[in-house]
Amino acid sequence: MEENSIVVQDLCKHFKGFTLDHVSFQVPKGRIVGFIGENGAGKSTTIRLILDELRKDGGQVTIFGSDHREVSLKEEIGVVFDTCNFHDVCTAKDVEKILAGVYRNWDGTVFHRYLERFQIPVDKKIGDFSKGMKMKLSILCAMAHRPKLLILDEATTGLDPVVRDEILDLFLEYIQEEENAIFFSSHITSDIEKIADYVIFIHRGKILFEEQKDDLLGHYGILRCGKEYFASISREDIITYRETPLSMECLVRDREKVKVKYGQAVVDNASLEDIMLLHIKGKEREEEQ
Repeated sequence: MEENSIVVQDLCKHFKGFTLDHVSFQVPKGRIVGFIGENGAGKSTTIRLILDELRKDGGQVTIFGSDHREVSLKEEIGVVFDTCNFHDVCTAKDVEKILAGVYRNWDGTVFHRYLERFQIPVDKKIGDFSKGMKMKLSILCAMAHRPKLLILDEATTGLDPVVRDEILDLFLEYIQEEENAIFFSSHITSDIEKIADYVIFIHRGKILFEEQKDDLLGHYGILRCGKEYFASISREDIITYRETPLSMECLVRDREKVKVKYGQAVVDNASLEDIMLLHIKGKEREEEQ
């Protein structure tokens, strides 16, 4: 049985017009867990609650088996949000001086190796950086104190595809240490597909599923058929569906079974983006009357 870096149980937070509703999931050690959902679904709220930046209304969060409010845990966590929080007048060298005084495990050798690897200038003011360079610096700083857990909220936002790929490779290197774990929120589902072991999907403040990525991509599918043929498809074989100008599109959990059962339909593989979109935009068969 896998040990967990994060355990979230029945986490609740109420805002006007939005409720995070009894959210529960786990982030195992040695694994990368992707956290997906549309804007406003509750991803950032969940992360800020885990980090105790918001006060929860209910539920429990533990990190490495301890209550998430334990101050000592901050040393073991690296955090990156979707914006760079370093002051524009600072340089990478200035940031290092500050963080070396904050983290006992700050590793200047690793930090400068990262700066060289990702071509981040040491003496240039951060205000003169591109958005991509700012995000790279934020990620490198989060990793340079050798945390056991990375919590990333849209951390690859603003990076071009080549640099994103390099950062994802860095995350894969990091996770080779079996005590490490990554909780990675992103709207770029292709990034999640490349590196995640598990995928958690949140929609309107509720967790819709928490599954192994390989199971999702290996079994889910999109069935496409004409509107007349759609009437013959059992509701039990469909998770959600939507109507397009040319056909009906159905999200199915077992595409090989459905291929055999409905030979006149086309059944394609489903990407994480397909799965997310059909959950969000599709309807359940029971709703059709």
